[in-house]
Amino acid sequence: MKSHDKTSLLIHGGHVIDPAARIDAPMDILLKDGRVAEVAAPRKIKGADSRFDARGLIVAPGFIDLHVHLREPGQQHKETIATGTAAAATGGFTSVCTMPNTAPVVDSVEWVTWLRQSERGAVVSVFPIAAATRASKGAVLTDFAALQTAGAVAVTDDGKPILDDRVMREALILGGELNFPVVQHAEDTRMTADCSMHAGARSFRLGLRGMTAAAEASIVERDVQLAMQIPNARLHVAHVSTADALKALRRGKRNKSRITFEVTPHHFTLSDEDMRDYDSNYKMNPPLRSPADREAILAALADGTVDAIATDHAPHAHHEKEMEFERAAFGIAGLETALALAITRLHVGKRVPMGRIVELFTSGPVRCFDLRGRGSLVRGSFADVTIFDPKRKWTFDASKSLSKSKNTPFDGWQLTGKVMATIVGGKIVYTA
Repeated sequence: MKSHDKTSLLIHGGHVIDPAARIDAPMDILLKDGRVAEVAAPRKIKGADSRFDARGLIVAPGFIDLHVHLREPGQQHKETIATGTAAAATGGFTSVCTMPNTAPVVDSVEWVTWLRQSERGAVVSVFPIAAATRASKGAVLTDFAALQTAGAVAVTDDGKPILDDRVMREALILGGELNFPVVQHAEDTRMTADCSMHAGARSFRLGLRGMTAAAEASIVERDVQLAMQIPNARLHVAHVSTADALKALRRGKRNKSRITFEVTPHHFTLSDEDMRDYDSNYKMNPPLRSPADREAILAALADGTVDAIATDHAPHAHHEKEMEFERAAFGIAGLETALALAITRLHVGKRVPMGRIVELFTSGPVRCFDLRGRGSLVRGSFADVTIFDPKRKWTFDASKSLSKSKNTPFDGWQLTGKVMATIVGGKIVYTA
Protein backbone atom coordinates (compact mmCIF):
# COMPACT_ATOMS: atom_id res chain seq x y z
CA MET A 1 0.00 0.00 0.00
CA LYS A 2 1.45 3.36 -1.01
CA SER A 3 1.01 6.34 1.26
CA HIS A 4 -0.67 9.45 -0.12
CA ASP A 5 0.71 11.57 2.71
CA LYS A 6 2.90 14.23 1.09
CA THR A 7 4.57 15.43 4.29
CA SER A 8 8.21 14.66 5.03
CA LEU A 9 9.50 12.68 7.97
CA LEU A 10 13.00 12.84 9.45
CA ILE A 11 14.20 9.76 11.32
CA HIS A 12 17.08 10.97 13.44
CA GLY A 13 19.44 9.68 16.10
CA GLY A 14 19.25 6.02 15.07
CA HIS A 15 21.81 3.46 13.97
CA VAL A 16 21.11 2.51 10.35
CA ILE A 17 21.73 -1.06 9.22
CA ASP A 18 21.22 -1.46 5.47
CA PRO A 19 23.10 -4.51 4.18
CA ALA A 20 22.25 -3.80 0.52
CA ALA A 21 23.84 -0.35 0.77
CA ARG A 22 26.61 -1.57 3.10
CA ILE A 23 25.62 0.90 5.78
CA ASP A 24 26.08 0.06 9.46
CA ALA A 25 26.49 3.41 11.19
CA PRO A 26 24.66 6.28 12.91
CA MET A 27 22.72 8.05 10.16
CA ASP A 28 19.64 10.23 9.69
CA ILE A 29 17.04 9.50 7.01
CA LEU A 30 14.59 11.86 5.33
CA LEU A 31 11.42 10.39 3.87
CA LYS A 32 9.39 12.49 1.45
CA ASP A 33 6.48 11.78 -0.89
CA GLY A 34 6.63 8.05 -0.23
CA ARG A 35 10.33 7.69 -1.05
CA VAL A 36 13.70 7.90 0.69
CA ALA A 37 14.83 11.45 -0.07
CA GLU A 38 18.16 11.59 1.75
CA VAL A 39 20.48 9.53 3.96
CA ALA A 40 23.17 11.53 5.72
CA ALA A 41 25.42 11.74 8.75
CA PRO A 42 23.73 12.76 11.99
CA ARG A 43 22.36 16.32 12.12
CA LYS A 44 23.20 17.06 8.47
CA ILE A 45 19.61 17.01 7.19
CA LYS A 46 17.70 20.25 7.74
CA GLY A 47 13.99 20.79 7.50
CA ALA A 48 11.19 18.21 7.80
CA ASP A 49 7.50 18.39 8.54
CA SER A 50 7.77 15.80 11.30
CA ARG A 51 10.48 13.94 13.18
CA PHE A 52 10.95 10.50 14.72
CA ASP A 53 13.50 10.18 17.53
CA ALA A 54 15.33 6.88 16.98
CA ARG A 55 18.02 7.30 19.63
CA GLY A 56 19.09 3.90 20.95
CA LEU A 57 17.27 2.13 18.13
CA ILE A 58 18.19 0.36 14.90
CA VAL A 59 16.74 1.79 11.70
CA ALA A 60 16.47 -0.80 8.92
CA PRO A 61 14.84 -1.13 5.52
CA GLY A 62 11.26 -2.33 5.81
CA PHE A 63 11.08 -6.04 6.55
CA ILE A 64 9.66 -8.36 3.88
CA ASP A 65 7.93 -11.67 4.60
CA LEU A 66 8.01 -14.00 1.60
CA HIS A 67 5.49 -16.47 3.01
CA VAL A 68 2.24 -15.59 4.75
CA HIS A 69 -1.28 -16.97 4.67
CA LEU A 70 -3.80 -14.14 4.84
CA ARG A 71 -6.64 -16.60 4.19
CA GLU A 72 -8.61 -14.41 1.80
CA PRO A 73 -10.55 -15.13 -0.30
CA GLY A 74 -12.92 -17.49 1.43
CA GLN A 75 -11.39 -18.25 4.84
CA GLN A 76 -12.10 -15.05 6.75
CA HIS A 77 -12.86 -16.99 9.92
CA LYS A 78 -9.11 -17.64 10.18
CA GLU A 79 -7.68 -14.27 9.08
CA THR A 80 -8.35 -11.35 6.76
CA ILE A 81 -5.99 -9.19 4.77
CA ALA A 82 -6.80 -6.34 7.17
CA THR A 83 -6.08 -8.31 10.36
CA GLY A 84 -3.10 -10.18 8.96
CA THR A 85 -1.38 -7.05 7.71
CA ALA A 86 -2.05 -5.31 11.02
CA ALA A 87 -0.19 -8.15 12.72
CA ALA A 88 2.54 -7.84 10.08
CA ALA A 89 3.01 -4.16 10.88
CA THR A 90 3.28 -4.99 14.58
CA GLY A 91 6.05 -7.44 13.69
CA GLY A 92 7.94 -4.84 11.63
CA PHE A 93 6.94 -6.14 8.20
CA THR A 94 6.22 -3.51 5.56
CA SER A 95 5.60 -6.02 2.76
CA VAL A 96 4.16 -9.53 2.76
CA CYS A 97 3.78 -12.14 0.03
CA THR A 98 0.51 -13.99 0.40
CA MET A 99 0.01 -17.63 -0.53
CA PRO A 100 -2.68 -18.86 -2.93
CA ASN A 101 -4.10 -21.87 -1.04
CA THR A 102 -7.37 -20.10 -0.30
CA ALA A 103 -11.00 -20.90 -1.18
CA PRO A 104 -11.08 -20.50 -4.11
CA VAL A 105 -7.42 -20.95 -5.00
CA VAL A 106 -5.76 -17.79 -6.36
CA ASP A 107 -5.06 -19.16 -9.83
CA SER A 108 -6.46 -16.37 -12.03
CA VAL A 109 -5.79 -12.78 -12.98
CA GLU A 110 -9.10 -11.80 -11.40
CA TRP A 111 -8.13 -13.09 -7.95
CA VAL A 112 -4.63 -11.61 -8.11
CA THR A 113 -6.22 -8.26 -8.95
CA TRP A 114 -8.78 -8.67 -6.16
CA LEU A 115 -6.06 -9.23 -3.56
CA ARG A 116 -4.37 -5.96 -4.50
CA GLN A 117 -7.44 -3.75 -4.26
CA SER A 118 -7.53 -1.06 -1.56
CA GLU A 119 -10.89 -2.37 -0.37
CA ARG A 120 -9.09 -5.28 1.26
CA GLY A 121 -7.86 -2.88 3.97
CA ALA A 122 -4.16 -3.79 3.86
CA VAL A 123 -1.96 -1.88 6.31
CA VAL A 124 1.25 -2.96 4.56
CA SER A 125 2.09 -3.79 0.94
CA VAL A 126 0.65 -7.12 -0.22
CA PHE A 127 2.32 -9.05 -3.05
CA PRO A 128 0.26 -12.00 -4.29
CA ILE A 129 1.84 -15.34 -5.09
CA ALA A 130 -0.40 -17.17 -7.54
CA ALA A 131 -1.00 -20.88 -7.95
CA ALA A 132 1.42 -22.70 -10.23
CA THR A 133 -1.21 -25.17 -11.45
CA ARG A 134 -4.94 -24.81 -11.92
CA ALA A 135 -6.71 -25.15 -8.58
CA SER A 136 -3.30 -26.29 -7.25
CA LYS A 137 -4.06 -29.81 -8.42
CA GLY A 138 -0.55 -30.30 -9.80
CA ALA A 139 -1.58 -31.15 -13.35
CA VAL A 140 -2.06 -28.14 -15.68
CA LEU A 141 0.05 -24.98 -15.40
CA THR A 142 -1.66 -21.65 -14.88
CA ASP A 143 -1.04 -18.69 -17.21
CA PHE A 144 2.26 -17.52 -15.69
CA ALA A 145 2.65 -14.55 -18.04
CA ALA A 146 -0.83 -13.17 -17.34
CA LEU A 147 -0.47 -13.69 -13.59
CA GLN A 148 2.89 -11.94 -13.59
CA THR A 149 1.46 -9.00 -15.55
CA ALA A 150 -1.43 -8.77 -13.07
CA GLY A 151 1.03 -8.36 -10.19
CA ALA A 152 1.91 -11.83 -8.93
CA VAL A 153 5.55 -12.02 -7.80
CA ALA A 154 5.89 -15.82 -8.00
CA VAL A 155 3.90 -19.02 -8.41
CA THR A 156 3.45 -21.96 -6.06
CA ASP A 157 1.06 -24.71 -5.06
CA ASP A 158 2.06 -24.14 -1.43
CA GLY A 159 0.40 -26.55 0.92
CA LYS A 160 0.76 -29.09 -1.86
CA PRO A 161 3.93 -30.09 -3.73
CA ILE A 162 4.26 -30.37 -7.49
CA LEU A 163 5.01 -34.09 -7.54
CA ASP A 164 4.91 -34.80 -11.26
CA ASP A 165 8.41 -34.49 -12.71
CA ARG A 166 7.08 -33.35 -16.09
CA VAL A 167 4.89 -30.61 -14.60
CA MET A 168 7.71 -29.32 -12.40
CA ARG A 169 10.08 -29.27 -15.36
CA GLU A 170 7.54 -27.35 -17.43
CA ALA A 171 7.00 -24.89 -14.58
CA LEU A 172 10.72 -24.21 -14.23
CA ILE A 173 11.17 -23.84 -17.99
CA LEU A 174 8.32 -21.34 -18.26
CA GLY A 175 9.41 -19.54 -15.10
CA GLY A 176 12.92 -19.26 -16.52
CA GLU A 177 11.63 -17.75 -19.74
CA LEU A 178 9.65 -15.14 -17.80
CA ASN A 179 12.21 -14.60 -15.01
CA PHE A 180 9.47 -15.72 -12.63
CA PRO A 181 10.23 -17.69 -9.43
CA VAL A 182 8.62 -21.08 -8.90
CA VAL A 183 8.15 -21.78 -5.18
CA GLN A 184 8.05 -25.38 -4.04
CA HIS A 185 6.45 -26.82 -0.93
CA ALA A 186 8.96 -29.63 -0.57
CA GLU A 187 7.07 -32.64 0.69
CA ASP A 188 6.54 -35.96 -1.00
CA THR A 189 2.96 -36.47 0.15
CA ARG A 190 3.13 -40.08 -1.00
CA MET A 191 5.44 -40.59 2.00
CA THR A 192 3.55 -38.48 4.55
CA ALA A 193 -0.05 -39.69 4.42
CA ASP A 194 -1.70 -39.55 7.87
CA CYS A 195 1.50 -38.16 9.42
CA SER A 196 1.26 -35.31 11.93
CA MET A 197 4.82 -34.67 13.18
CA HIS A 198 8.47 -35.50 12.49
CA ALA A 199 9.46 -39.16 12.46
CA GLY A 200 11.77 -39.72 15.39
CA ALA A 201 12.01 -40.85 18.98
CA ARG A 202 9.45 -38.26 20.05
CA SER A 203 6.80 -39.42 17.56
CA PHE A 204 7.46 -43.01 18.64
CA ARG A 205 6.90 -42.12 22.31
CA LEU A 206 3.70 -40.22 21.47
CA GLY A 207 2.40 -42.96 19.20
CA LEU A 208 2.02 -40.62 16.23
CA ARG A 209 2.83 -41.27 12.58
CA GLY A 210 5.93 -39.31 11.60
CA MET A 211 7.08 -37.51 8.46
CA THR A 212 10.59 -38.61 7.54
CA ALA A 213 13.29 -36.10 6.62
CA ALA A 214 13.55 -37.95 3.31
CA ALA A 215 10.03 -36.83 2.36
CA GLU A 216 11.36 -33.27 2.18
CA ALA A 217 14.88 -33.96 0.98
CA SER A 218 13.81 -36.15 -1.95
CA ILE A 219 11.69 -33.38 -3.48
CA VAL A 220 14.41 -30.79 -2.93
CA GLU A 221 16.96 -33.11 -4.52
CA ARG A 222 14.78 -33.58 -7.59
CA ASP A 223 14.05 -29.86 -7.92
CA VAL A 224 17.69 -28.87 -7.53
CA GLN A 225 18.63 -31.33 -10.26
CA LEU A 226 15.97 -29.83 -12.56
CA ALA A 227 17.04 -26.27 -11.77
CA MET A 228 20.64 -27.10 -12.61
CA GLN A 229 19.58 -28.53 -15.98
CA ILE A 230 17.17 -25.79 -17.10
CA PRO A 231 18.67 -22.49 -18.30
CA ASN A 232 17.55 -19.49 -16.23
CA ALA A 233 15.21 -21.57 -14.05
CA ARG A 234 14.32 -19.82 -10.80
CA LEU A 235 13.62 -22.23 -7.96
CA HIS A 236 12.67 -21.04 -4.49
CA VAL A 237 12.18 -23.65 -1.79
CA ALA A 238 9.78 -22.76 1.01
CA HIS A 239 10.31 -23.40 4.73
CA VAL A 240 13.35 -25.72 4.52
CA SER A 241 13.58 -27.79 7.69
CA THR A 242 16.06 -30.67 7.26
CA ALA A 243 19.82 -31.08 7.09
CA ASP A 244 19.55 -33.37 4.07
CA ALA A 245 17.56 -30.81 2.07
CA LEU A 246 20.22 -28.23 2.93
CA LYS A 247 22.91 -30.44 1.41
CA ALA A 248 21.14 -30.47 -1.95
CA LEU A 249 20.53 -26.70 -1.81
CA ARG A 250 24.16 -26.00 -1.02
CA ARG A 251 25.17 -28.09 -4.02
CA GLY A 252 22.79 -26.20 -6.28
CA LYS A 253 24.10 -22.86 -5.07
CA ARG A 254 27.69 -23.95 -5.62
CA ASN A 255 26.66 -24.77 -9.18
CA LYS A 256 25.59 -21.11 -9.58
CA SER A 257 22.01 -22.14 -10.32
CA ARG A 258 19.29 -19.62 -9.54
CA ILE A 259 18.16 -21.32 -6.37
CA THR A 260 16.96 -19.54 -3.24
CA PHE A 261 15.27 -20.72 -0.08
CA GLU A 262 13.78 -19.56 3.19
CA VAL A 263 13.62 -20.90 6.74
CA THR A 264 11.15 -20.09 9.49
CA PRO A 265 11.69 -18.81 13.05
CA HIS A 266 9.97 -21.87 14.53
CA HIS A 267 12.31 -24.25 12.72
CA PHE A 268 15.46 -22.49 13.93
CA THR A 269 14.08 -22.05 17.47
CA LEU A 270 12.33 -25.35 18.28
CA SER A 271 12.80 -29.06 17.63
CA ASP A 272 10.44 -32.00 18.00
CA GLU A 273 11.90 -32.57 21.46
CA ASP A 274 10.37 -29.25 22.57
CA MET A 275 6.82 -30.38 21.80
CA ARG A 276 4.37 -30.50 24.64
CA ASP A 277 2.38 -33.73 24.59
CA TYR A 278 -0.32 -33.50 21.92
CA ASP A 279 -0.34 -29.66 21.97
CA SER A 280 -1.53 -28.67 18.49
CA ASN A 281 0.21 -25.31 18.78
CA TYR A 282 3.33 -27.31 17.98
CA LYS A 283 1.79 -28.86 14.87
CA MET A 284 2.97 -27.36 11.60
CA ASN A 285 4.05 -28.51 8.13
CA PRO A 286 6.93 -29.05 7.70
CA PRO A 287 6.95 -30.32 11.28
CA LEU A 288 9.42 -29.41 13.97
CA ARG A 289 12.45 -31.54 13.15
CA SER A 290 15.22 -33.17 15.14
CA PRO A 291 17.72 -31.14 17.18
CA ALA A 292 20.38 -32.09 14.58
CA ASP A 293 18.24 -30.65 11.78
CA ARG A 294 17.73 -27.47 13.79
CA GLU A 295 21.48 -27.10 14.31
CA ALA A 296 22.05 -27.51 10.56
CA ILE A 297 19.53 -24.71 9.90
CA LEU A 298 21.26 -22.48 12.44
CA ALA A 299 24.63 -23.10 10.78
CA ALA A 300 23.20 -22.25 7.34
CA LEU A 301 21.72 -19.03 8.71
CA ALA A 302 25.06 -18.03 10.17
CA ASP A 303 27.23 -18.89 7.16
CA GLY A 304 25.15 -17.03 4.56
CA THR A 305 23.58 -20.01 2.79
CA VAL A 306 19.99 -19.16 3.76
CA ASP A 307 18.48 -16.38 1.67
CA ALA A 308 15.60 -15.25 3.87
CA ILE A 309 13.67 -15.72 7.07
CA ALA A 310 9.96 -16.13 6.33
CA THR A 311 7.27 -16.70 8.92
CA ASP A 312 4.87 -19.10 7.13
CA HIS A 313 2.24 -17.25 9.19
CA ALA A 314 -0.59 -19.81 9.18
CA PRO A 315 -3.53 -18.65 11.30
CA HIS A 316 -6.38 -21.00 12.18
CA ALA A 317 -9.62 -20.59 14.08
CA HIS A 318 -9.70 -21.87 17.66
CA HIS A 319 -11.90 -24.85 16.84
CA GLU A 320 -9.50 -25.99 14.08
CA LYS A 321 -6.64 -26.41 16.57
CA GLU A 322 -8.52 -27.46 19.70
CA MET A 323 -8.98 -31.11 18.79
CA GLU A 324 -7.02 -34.35 18.72
CA PHE A 325 -3.46 -33.71 17.54
CA GLU A 326 -3.77 -35.94 14.50
CA ARG A 327 -6.95 -34.14 13.34
CA ALA A 328 -5.89 -30.57 14.15
CA ALA A 329 -4.91 -28.16 11.38
CA PHE A 330 -1.24 -27.67 10.51
CA GLY A 331 0.29 -24.24 11.10
CA ILE A 332 1.05 -21.47 13.57
CA ALA A 333 0.83 -17.67 13.58
CA GLY A 334 4.23 -16.02 13.36
CA LEU A 335 4.27 -12.41 12.18
CA GLU A 336 4.57 -10.72 15.57
CA THR A 337 7.36 -12.88 17.02
CA ALA A 338 9.71 -13.34 14.02
CA LEU A 339 12.21 -10.56 14.69
CA ALA A 340 12.35 -11.21 18.43
CA LEU A 341 12.95 -14.92 17.88
CA ALA A 342 15.71 -14.10 15.40
CA ILE A 343 17.41 -11.73 17.83
CA THR A 344 16.91 -14.02 20.81
CA ARG A 345 17.95 -17.24 19.13
CA LEU A 346 20.43 -16.08 16.48
CA HIS A 347 22.01 -12.88 17.79
CA VAL A 348 21.94 -13.41 21.56
CA GLY A 349 22.10 -17.20 21.46
CA LYS A 350 24.44 -17.82 18.51
CA ARG A 351 26.15 -14.43 18.06
CA VAL A 352 24.96 -14.01 14.50
CA PRO A 353 25.73 -10.37 13.59
CA MET A 354 22.77 -8.00 13.61
CA GLY A 355 23.60 -7.03 10.04
CA ARG A 356 23.08 -10.63 8.92
CA ILE A 357 19.71 -10.78 10.68
CA VAL A 358 18.59 -7.57 8.99
CA GLU A 359 19.76 -8.96 5.63
CA LEU A 360 17.57 -12.04 6.12
CA PHE A 361 14.51 -9.80 6.49
CA THR A 362 15.37 -7.23 3.80
CA SER A 363 17.82 -7.58 0.91
CA GLY A 364 17.66 -11.38 1.07
CA PRO A 365 13.92 -11.54 0.35
CA VAL A 366 14.31 -8.91 -2.40
CA ARG A 367 16.82 -11.14 -4.19
CA CYS A 368 14.41 -14.06 -4.03
CA PHE A 369 11.43 -12.34 -5.66
CA ASP A 370 12.85 -9.18 -7.30
CA LEU A 371 10.87 -6.75 -5.15
CA ARG A 372 12.64 -3.77 -6.65
CA GLY A 373 12.77 -0.50 -4.77
CA ARG A 374 12.48 -2.34 -1.46
CA GLY A 375 14.93 -3.93 0.94
CA SER A 376 17.22 -0.90 1.05
CA LEU A 377 17.18 2.71 2.19
CA VAL A 378 19.17 4.17 -0.70
CA ARG A 379 17.82 7.40 -2.12
CA GLY A 380 14.77 6.83 -4.28
CA SER A 381 13.73 3.58 -2.58
CA PHE A 382 10.22 3.17 -1.25
CA ALA A 383 9.93 4.83 2.15
CA ASP A 384 9.48 1.53 3.99
CA VAL A 385 11.33 1.45 7.30
CA THR A 386 11.48 -0.85 10.31
CA ILE A 387 12.73 0.61 13.59
CA PHE A 388 13.48 -1.70 16.50
CA ASP A 389 15.17 -1.89 19.88
CA PRO A 390 17.58 -4.83 19.78
CA LYS A 391 17.90 -4.95 23.59
CA ARG A 392 14.31 -4.49 24.70
CA LYS A 393 13.06 -7.47 26.70
CA TRP A 394 9.37 -8.28 26.54
CA THR A 395 6.89 -11.10 26.94
CA PHE A 396 4.69 -12.19 24.05
CA ASP A 397 1.02 -12.34 25.00
CA ALA A 398 -0.91 -14.14 22.26
CA SER A 399 -4.22 -12.86 23.59
CA LYS A 400 -3.17 -9.34 22.54
CA SER A 401 -2.16 -10.35 19.01
CA LEU A 402 -3.73 -8.36 16.19
CA SER A 403 -4.09 -11.54 14.16
CA LYS A 404 -7.52 -13.16 14.26
CA SER A 405 -5.87 -16.37 15.35
CA LYS A 406 -3.81 -17.09 18.44
CA ASN A 407 -2.29 -20.44 17.49
CA THR A 408 1.33 -20.16 18.61
CA PRO A 409 3.77 -22.14 20.75
CA PHE A 410 5.42 -18.89 21.85
CA ASP A 411 2.67 -17.53 24.10
CA GLY A 412 4.25 -16.31 27.31
CA TRP A 413 7.81 -16.47 26.00
CA GLN A 414 10.26 -13.85 27.24
CA LEU A 415 12.02 -12.43 24.19
CA THR A 416 14.70 -9.89 23.33
CA GLY A 417 14.24 -7.37 20.51
CA LYS A 418 11.11 -5.28 20.00
CA VAL A 419 9.73 -3.47 16.97
CA MET A 420 9.19 0.16 17.93
CA ALA A 421 7.83 1.58 14.66
CA THR A 422 6.84 0.40 11.19
CA ILE A 423 6.70 2.89 8.31
CA VAL A 424 5.08 2.09 4.96
CA GLY A 425 5.38 4.55 2.10
CA GLY A 426 6.51 7.26 4.52
CA LYS A 427 3.48 6.78 6.79
CA ILE A 428 3.84 5.42 10.32
CA VAL A 429 1.47 2.45 10.50
CA TYR A 430 2.59 1.07 13.86
CA THR A 431 4.31 2.34 16.99
CA ALA A 432 4.94 0.39 20.18
